Amino acid sequence: MARLRTCSLTWAALIILLLPGSLEECGHVSVSAPIVHLGDPITASCIIKQNCSHLDLEPQILWRLGAELQPGGRQQRLSDGTQQSTITLPHLNHTRAFLSCCLNWGNSLQILDQVELRAGYPPAIPRNLSCLMNLTTSSLICQWEPGPETHLPTSFTLKSFKSRGNCQTQGDSILDCVPEDGQSHCSIPRRHLLLYQNMGIWVQAENALGTSMSPQLCLQPMDVVKLEPPMLRTMDPSPEAAPPQAGCLQLCWEPWQPALHINQKCELRHKPQSGEASWALVGPLPLEALRYELCGLLPATAYTLQIRCIRWPLPGHWSDWSPSLELRTTERAPTVRLNTWWRQRQLDPRTVQLFWKPVPLEEDSGQIQGYVVSWRPSGQAGAILPLCNTTELSCTFPLPSEAQEVALVAYNSAGTSRPTPVVFSESRGPALTRLHAMAQDPHSLWVGWEPPSPWPQGYVIEWGLSPPSTSNSNKTWRMEQNGSATGFLLQENIRPFQLYEITVTPLYQDAMGPSQHVYAYSQEMAPCHAPELHLKHIGKTWAQLEWVPEPPELGKSPLTHYTIFWTNTQNQSFSTILNASSHGFVLHGLEPASLYHIHLMAASQAGATNSTVLTLMTLIPEGSELHILLGLFGLLLLLSCLCGTAWLCCSPSRKNPLWPSVPDPAHSSLGSWVPTIMEEEAFQLPGLGMPPITKLTVLEEDEKKPLPWESHNSSETCGLPTLVQTYVLQGDPRAAPAQPQSQSGTSDQVLYGQLLGSPTSPGPGHYLRCDSTQPLLAGLTPSPKSYENLWFQASPLGTLVTPAPSQEDDCVFGPLLDFPLLQGIRVHGVEGLESF
Repeated sequence: MARLRTCSLTWAALIILLLPGSLEECGHVSVSAPIVHLGDPITASCIIKQNCSHLDLEPQILWRLGAELQPGGRQQRLSDGTQQSTITLPHLNHTRAFLSCCLNWGNSLQILDQVELRAGYPPAIPRNLSCLMNLTTSSLICQWEPGPETHLPTSFTLKSFKSRGNCQTQGDSILDCVPEDGQSHCSIPRRHLLLYQNMGIWVQAENALGTSMSPQLCLQPMDVVKLEPPMLRTMDPSPEAAPPQAGCLQLCWEPWQPALHINQKCELRHKPQSGEASWALVGPLPLEALRYELCGLLPATAYTLQIRCIRWPLPGHWSDWSPSLELRTTERAPTVRLNTWWRQRQLDPRTVQLFWKPVPLEEDSGQIQGYVVSWRPSGQAGAILPLCNTTELSCTFPLPSEAQEVALVAYNSAGTSRPTPVVFSESRGPALTRLHAMAQDPHSLWVGWEPPSPWPQGYVIEWGLSPPSTSNSNKTWRMEQNGSATGFLLQENIRPFQLYEITVTPLYQDAMGPSQHVYAYSQEMAPCHAPELHLKHIGKTWAQLEWVPEPPELGKSPLTHYTIFWTNTQNQSFSTILNASSHGFVLHGLEPASLYHIHLMAASQAGATNSTVLTLMTLIPEGSELHILLGLFGLLLLLSCLCGTAWLCCSPSRKNPLWPSVPDPAHSSLGSWVPTIMEEEAFQLPGLGMPPITKLTVLEEDEKKPLPWESHNSSETCGLPTLVQTYVLQGDPRAAPAQPQSQSGTSDQVLYGQLLGSPTSPGPGHYLRCDSTQPLLAGLTPSPKSYENLWFQASPLGTLVTPAPSQEDDCVFGPLLDFPLLQGIRVHGVEGLESF
């Protein structure tokens, strides 16, 4: 526990505060336990003494854990006058922290006292205790696993004692071995050991929260001895010693000097330097031998070797592996079978091309450095004439005229393989039939045939790019030993989109059949280009196209169809599909004088390609045709106008709205009206004497329904007491004869109104208005101005009382100004109408 008094804590650091009237010895902090289990509660109390006179009577005590204020402190005054504050932390989750008792002093927080708190776990039981007797250092070295972290200072001690039994009874104690901090091993010196006596050993771990011990280990130091490994080296060459066999290594080792008196056994491990092979273990090695010949290795291969040893037959531990030794095995003569095939050149039949392929007879057949083709003349015993010496798998040489057979061998530094005879026989065997080939995928070809009868002993299959070059180095071949085979899958040196020539030759006993050839593509390609479009004929709305189909090509997939695309200037596209046998097409439905872009697409199963774009323009219509079209259009328009005019003129229902037969009173004059006396009854108007009656007929008569006040007898006239004088308009061209009238001779006239008055009567004039439904003017004529009719000024307007209509009357009377047709009439030459 560390206590700091008379110090001030700020947010940045702790500094010592020296003030007049120091706070030293004013406060004291005590805790229930300074070290607890991580997460356990802890209780602390802080007491402020009474002799701190410079403090307030009731100072407020605050608690702080690390840099955080902790609430929950309970403060009280004790009987002796001291102030006490108690706080309980429910869970201490810090492995190490300072708990401080503070109070406010001025503008800062002053620490009266503080204590360090630790939290952690008790030590776990140490595991996997093991010990080794090291003869080099003459000490017993023990090691263990300490277990999980405790967060507290934990000490480990290696304890041991001597025992004459099986460690059940404890004898003399051995001095404890304490390892350095952070280490989990310790060494007991040789002076404290009895090499052939049992001893009990264990590890004790201890910290503030508890103690634990590992299980006890009972052993003799020599039973756990670990030797140092021997040193590997190569054997010195000796003239008496035989050289190592192929695939063998001779090696020796020097044992560790301090262990010469100890019986031991060793084992060896090796692996090739190249590749990722694993170690191969060999052992145990003979006890008395210090040299060894390792066989069964690959010839001409570099190996890495290591050795280790152990005390045997008594208990002990394996030593570490020795430093590596690198050795290389010797060569062995090739053990291969050479499959051969030959061909004569067409230009020089005595020049032979010989091909071969080595087939290993064993897993380790030895490396091949080269090949030799030789010939043994029949007349020269023991003489061998080399024809070819090469590292390739083929050779071209001139064949001697008397030579019918040559020998082929493979060789290396250790020797040669068995000779393979090559007999140059003639082609006199039967040929195979129905040779065919097809692509399996872009990198393989299947070649098939029907075997001849009798079956051959095998086949030679050759393939290469076509057309063949002057050199056959690009040819690949293999031999099929099964004479009943009917096909073979070629997977070597096959590239896509290439044409290959495949040759199959049957092999018989001392003979061969004629070679058969077939061509095949590993993968067919799409057409390189589409046929070029040509314009054959063109019209205003059509165009005839043609093209020349491309001839079939090897390696090109056959065409499946054509597609023609054409586009106008509005970017509207059209297309049609044609079969592969088509060589022309006619486009219909084109617009005259329009531009089109056309191209042809040729498609196959392998892909498609487009032709070049053909641009064309359809023809413009000729001038005569244009004139005919315009003439027909004008004639049709003229006929339409004539028919419309006739319909408007001949239809009565359409004539009146356009040309109404109503005179314009504003531009009429009574002077142009000729008086005509009609044979009508004279009626007397009371109080008016016998005024003349003027009758105006202004509209054609239409059939009307009678109004309620009209007389039921249409032949009767108004009962007027005075003479009625009628005026009719002469020479009206719109008047059409209708039903015969009275003696007046006029027709289609309607009695619209009768003007009644007498030139001698002093009273105002009267008018008689018929209730007709004939249309008047377009609108009511406005009242005349003062300068248009002077008689409006001379004749004062008054309200005239008209007699009530009777059932016999079909006319009614009213004021003159209520009659709109007569408001615009100017009367000339009738002096009797002054009062009117």
